[in-house]
Amino acid sequence: MLQEASSTQPDAGTIPPTDAAAAPIPGMGGGSAQALQQMGFDHLFRSFIHGENWVGFIVFVVLVVMSVMSWYYIVRNFLTNTMIRQRMEGVMSKFWDTSTAQEAIRAMEMQPKSEPFSKIVLDCAFAATHHQRHEGSRLAEALNRSEFIDRALRQAVARESMRLEAGLTLLATVGSAAPFVGLLGTVWGIYHALIGIGASGQASIDAVAGPVGEALIMTAIGLAVAIPAVMAYNFFVRTNRTTYARFDEFAHDLHDFFTTGARVEAVPAAAVAGPRSTAAAAPAAKK
Repeated sequence: MLQEASSTQPDAGTIPPTDAAAAPIPGMGGGSAQALQQMGFDHLFRSFIHGENWVGFIVFVVLVVMSVMSWYYIVRNFLTNTMIRQRMEGVMSKFWDTSTAQEAIRAMEMQPKSEPFSKIVLDCAFAATHHQRHEGSRLAEALNRSEFIDRALRQAVARESMRLEAGLTLLATVGSAAPFVGLLGTVWGIYHALIGIGASGQASIDAVAGPVGEALIMTAIGLAVAIPAVMAYNFFVRTNRTTYARFDEFAHDLHDFFTTGARVEAVPAAAVAGPRSTAAAAPAAKK
């Protein structure tokens, strides 16, 4: 009997399997893998649909609107700047190479409405014609021809420059504000996770995986909205600066032409060598 009892007793070095040991520990193993699957857009959208994260939904909508508006102005300004840079040399050459001023003005009137250099020419020509028509009146006494044309050119250049800057303020605002909007969603997601910990009574990954995933997604969306806006803003500012310089150069030539009837040409390098070459270099005039 003693031998039978001793044979049924477990060995001292072995531990019999129990149901508690076989059961997975919460937050470990398969439970962790299942919880980590909740850290994605699927869980984020489900929380929006069920109304569990209304602050995150508002933040998400604001970021989407900011992204759509910024990309609209990115595409619009890129197409506008590309068109201007492709056409500006041809427009200026067409004006200066035309035999008469009347034909040059008609050629400028045929340009697209979005072409800025032709609009500067038309404003300058209108100012010159208006001043000539009222020559001898109080207008001519108050402002001479040069001052009147110069004022019209300044207004035309300022107007076309403002058109090129359309959307730059929005791009700068989105680039600076979008990360903070995403950070608001991040802070709310962490707060939501803490609420989940308090409600469940345990700090397991099941309680915090979803809200933490939402927080990380909000941060990523904020950066994804801000980075293209900042890069586009810097690109357009640099491109517009080059176009502004061409505006000023063209406006100075137009002022000389409509004031004196001749365009002041650049002095050739050979003219600096001596008086003979200086006398040979004469400004060209369009008649």
